[in-house]
Amino acid sequence: MAPQRFHEQFDQIQRSMPDVPLALGPDDSAEFIYEKGVVLARDGEEARLVEDSVRSHFTAAPDLSADHVRRASPETNRSGITRIQVGDPGQGDRRADLAVAHALRALREPEGRRGHRLVSRNHVVSIAVNSCPGDEPVPAPRTGGINPARAEAGHDPDTAVGVLVVDNGLTHDHTAAGPLLAHVRGDLHGTETDGDGNLLQYIGHGTFIAGLVAAVAPNTDITVRSSLNDAGAILESEFGERLFDAVEDGWPDIISLSAGTSNGRTDGLLGVQAFMEELRQQRTLLIAAAGNNASATPFWPAAYAALPDYRDVVLSVGALRGDGEFGACFSNHGPWVNAYAPGERLTSVLTGFEAPVPYVYQHTTYDACRYGFTYPCTCQSPQHSGVLSEDGESDTPDRVSFEGFAHWSGTSFATPVVAGLVAAHMTAHKETDPRVARQQLLAANTEFAEVRGAHVPALRPASWRPVTGGQPTAGA
Repeated sequence: MAPQRFHEQFDQIQRSMPDVPLALGPDDSAEFIYEKGVVLARDGEEARLVEDSVRSHFTAAPDLSADHVRRASPETNRSGITRIQVGDPGQGDRRADLAVAHALRALREPEGRRGHRLVSRNHVVSIAVNSCPGDEPVPAPRTGGINPARAEAGHDPDTAVGVLVVDNGLTHDHTAAGPLLAHVRGDLHGTETDGDGNLLQYIGHGTFIAGLVAAVAPNTDITVRSSLNDAGAILESEFGERLFDAVEDGWPDIISLSAGTSNGRTDGLLGVQAFMEELRQQRTLLIAAAGNNASATPFWPAAYAALPDYRDVVLSVGALRGDGEFGACFSNHGPWVNAYAPGERLTSVLTGFEAPVPYVYQHTTYDACRYGFTYPCTCQSPQHSGVLSEDGESDTPDRVSFEGFAHWSGTSFATPVVAGLVAAHMTAHKETDPRVARQQLLAANTEFAEVRGAHVPALRPASWRPVTGGQPTAGA
């Protein structure tokens, strides 16, 4: 049977959050994942209004119960968000939660209108969106090097650009990669392998990203934070707080963020609004992945780049396919995406070089592109069978071994490429303001690609080599 990637992703994320019942939403289209039985509101008066409005709405409806409506997180936090329970999270299956849907409807009534949104689902923010990220990693030989190749530039601690990678941490042996990651520090993953010694899914995601930033912009000091869990996921209600934690020691020049969610709206995420408002007051540039749903639906936080108050604050990044001339099949797209960069079969460090680490594929590739593209995309190539399937588990999943380098695809990886380009521009032009560098880089760019029939800005590092048949083109 054809793989059901989004449902496989759901199961993976649910296993990483065993105490949080989750649902798919907003309906059978399953655009996003959210917490069952809970909605979000701002602390204080708005939370009380939401709680009272939902209770009144449920009391008046014969098929609803107000018994579960109560404050689920009374404590105040920096994100200014309160969780309000509106239903029994133990009821129903993973299909859309009707109690949450009715709670949202209650605040659409006239007495709930205050000129801005009062209530939201508690979405799951994740690197493992629809395409995990665009595929699963594939071992790459050490002799081939990384792609983009490491730029010929030195590291000057006095002028190095500070880059913060908000992700799922670093592999324990990342320093064995040598000079490439010499100026990378941060949090380690913790548990990296299962009971049989196999590398867990998404382990190495943060290390891979750090390697791409360092390759494009060697004059950087990179910090990787483990703000997401081992499946690269976190609830929206916690995400804003983790972002504040990540900048507790100071705001960097650039934040590279390869996670997010759609929410069916055009006004952002309630759970990160306080952080975004604080970000506006800083000089930090947020560079965020557009997501891998092959959709034009806004994906947050990247889509903040299209909101008037954040156009200079956020740079949203989509992915180009291996030839760099067209959009990758999985990449989100639309007017809210600022630029596109190579994001298919890039090569970077996954695990360090201390010893080979086995990996069992989780997802099965497709016979043809699930999005209808005809080039040999990551949906179908390289082919492998995964342990997850619509029927349970595959008896013959493919196994590989990683010894440092890997090929990997996704807007997750196009994003650090652009973060590196902004940082390199800052160094080359002695520009200390990353937001000014963003404007200058986009204004000076003369390269374009075609994405879904539109001509869009394409940011391709000089050291990047086009990829055909899964391997970088020699001499390109």
